[in-house]
Amino acid sequence: MGCCSDFLQRAKPYVAMISLQFGYAGMNIISKVSLNHGMSHYVLVVYRHAFATLSIAPFALYFERNVWPRITFSIFVQIFVLGLLGPVIDQNFYYAGLKFTSPTFSCAMSNILPAMTFVMAVICRMEKVDLKKIRCQAKVVGTLVTVAGAMLMTLYKGPIMEMVWTKHVQPHRSSVPETTDSSDKDWLKGSIFLVIATLAWAALFVLQAVTLKQYSAQLSLTTLICFMGTLQAIAVTLVMEHKPSVWKIGWDMNLLAAAYAGIVTSSIAYYVQGLVMQSRGPVFASAFSPLMMIIVAIMDSFILAEKIYLGGVLGAVLIVVGLYSVLWGKYKENKDIKESKVMALPLAITCSEGNGHNMDLENEDRRERKPMA
Repeated sequence: MGCCSDFLQRAKPYVAMISLQFGYAGMNIISKVSLNHGMSHYVLVVYRHAFATLSIAPFALYFERNVWPRITFSIFVQIFVLGLLGPVIDQNFYYAGLKFTSPTFSCAMSNILPAMTFVMAVICRMEKVDLKKIRCQAKVVGTLVTVAGAMLMTLYKGPIMEMVWTKHVQPHRSSVPETTDSSDKDWLKGSIFLVIATLAWAALFVLQAVTLKQYSAQLSLTTLICFMGTLQAIAVTLVMEHKPSVWKIGWDMNLLAAAYAGIVTSSIAYYVQGLVMQSRGPVFASAFSPLMMIIVAIMDSFILAEKIYLGGVLGAVLIVVGLYSVLWGKYKENKDIKESKVMALPLAITCSEGNGHNMDLENEDRRERKPMA
């Protein structure tokens, strides 16, 4: 039972981050359908984080009402920037890029997230790089291989891979734009938007890990980020959208996209990734993002009968190899830290006992040498 409990405890961060990737994959497909139906991505961001705030706030009030840390000016600024990075910059640019490209391509571009997060973490001295150690080499090489796999999926198609479940299914019209000048410009524009969104996402990971050390109430922090992001997104939408009709939403795909994205990929995702980052760091949390692209590609193949190319399969293999390399490096790093702490504890106890023993011997010598009255 002890071994089983220990295994489940170690597996929790992995299961949590893998589950989040399934949630992100569903968000990509649902949001793409909503954007294709004409919904403004600015309005989608507002509704998304409004749903997120309403869904997570009751839990924060119930579970953390007695442990709220004091909000200093420094923490307020960090929360303000987190709301700007995540809900406003990241989501708006990501939805704009998704609108001009496709779900699979958007996920492929976002796979540079681990590399960006790793570089930012090194710059902020949250990650140490000692290339003489194998675990550091594994993290660096794994990051490069992951990015190479994502780029391979993006730049190389190759022949079509015939899947068993798509042989007798009539494929839908591909979401990849036609090779015209205007569509190529839109595709390039969407790619740039996705790179900006990924940069903001990486900065969010790093800053959130820093903020959690000062403001440890995770549910409350998630609520404040979503609420601050909602206010900022409303201001941006009022500037960018001047028609009142864009705010209209009914019982349709637009409502589903906003509710799903808000509850699953904002409130739950921010909270879960915060828990994981507290124990494993921002690089570990971001290392799972390549799985989202593979999941989206498979879901596209099943649901929309999208074509799968050889380049996508080869890129997915590279991504998995790179992912396991990064995770192995993080696992070895955490193991070395734990072993060093365990070795330091008996050494401290031994030194303490040794000092006490020496003091006792000195006292005995003094008593023996004391002259008799």
